[in-house]
Amino acid sequence: MTAYTRPFDVLPSVDASSAADEDWDAPTLLTFPNPRKLTTSIRATAQVFQDPRSAALLERIRMVAPSDANVLIIGETGTGKELIARHVHDLSRRSGKPFVAVNCGAFSESLVESELFGHEKGAFTGAFSAKTGWFEAANGGTLFLDEIGDLPLSIQVKLLRVLQEREVVRLGSRKSVPIDVRVVAATNVRLQDAVAAGHFREDLFYRLHVVHLALPTLRERPGDILPLARHFIEEYRQRLGYGAVRLDAGAEQKLSEHGWPGNIRELENVIHHALLICQHDVLGAEHLHLSSLNIQRRPAESEAPAAHATPQQALETVLRELFNEPHDQMFELIEDTVMRTAFEFCHRNQVQAARLLGISRNILRSRLIKSREITALK
Repeated sequence: MTAYTRPFDVLPSVDASSAADEDWDAPTLLTFPNPRKLTTSIRATAQVFQDPRSAALLERIRMVAPSDANVLIIGETGTGKELIARHVHDLSRRSGKPFVAVNCGAFSESLVESELFGHEKGAFTGAFSAKTGWFEAANGGTLFLDEIGDLPLSIQVKLLRVLQEREVVRLGSRKSVPIDVRVVAATNVRLQDAVAAGHFREDLFYRLHVVHLALPTLRERPGDILPLARHFIEEYRQRLGYGAVRLDAGAEQKLSEHGWPGNIRELENVIHHALLICQHDVLGAEHLHLSSLNIQRRPAESEAPAAHATPQQALETVLRELFNEPHDQMFELIEDTVMRTAFEFCHRNQVQAARLLGISRNILRSRLIKSREITALK
């Protein structure tokens, strides 16, 4: 399944006269072939390239895509990393070959090796038949490894060898299988920091980092907000069986001024909800229910601990101040704070946060659910 591009049409929600008045420039639209099947996905289902920053990204993609160089895509959750990976594939000589997308954090450490490299019958308990891995499935095409930072170190070593030798060995086999695969990896964390912390191999980082594509957040490319909003209005009003719907000036201003911590996916959800509660053919500001989530910022210099204090000393100072305030469950409060802070520090990546704290992901996950930081479904 491959992505495609087409001109961003002037949507029915914008009539010809208003489009002319606004000097409407139709940006490039990038979307999944079957976006209606992804309604429960946390992935961004559309990308536009009208803002100068995103237009520059599109031009860079067009320059590097025809090569066979490995690509590392870095961007926050909901910025459309898989869409960009599919576009890289479509613009390469491999476009007629398989595009295989996998989430490295979706499998346990005991299964990920088998999923990546395949296994032979009887290789382990439950291996009732031989199975090809992701690399063999993507042979001749592109393998997209999402959340590459979630791979255990033991698997990182084997992945590095596959990239170097261009062959895989299935579990339970001694025979190597040649492969011709271009790897496009993605992450929502800074792999440089993971390398420095010892959670990601430096040699693998450089093997993947041949081409680097940094996806700006939606708040960093405001020129894409309204074109994306109009696209989602058209998409969802068709699903709902509505007639033409347009944004009024107040709604456009509210959308443009929001910080969009959830990026494109948040915008899509906001538009979907607005159409559900809108009773006429004009979406107003009152129909847009925006997130109140604030991006955590570093404390001001006057609020920060003394510059000469070590992190350990600063922590002890804060704890002493906390102990002065009576609390029935002080230890649980401190534990919850530590886990939630580590979770945010790791960009809400459970695997990385658990490694940072030296605890299992299950322990971290149960505490995050208990504190309502995440839901049990995630």
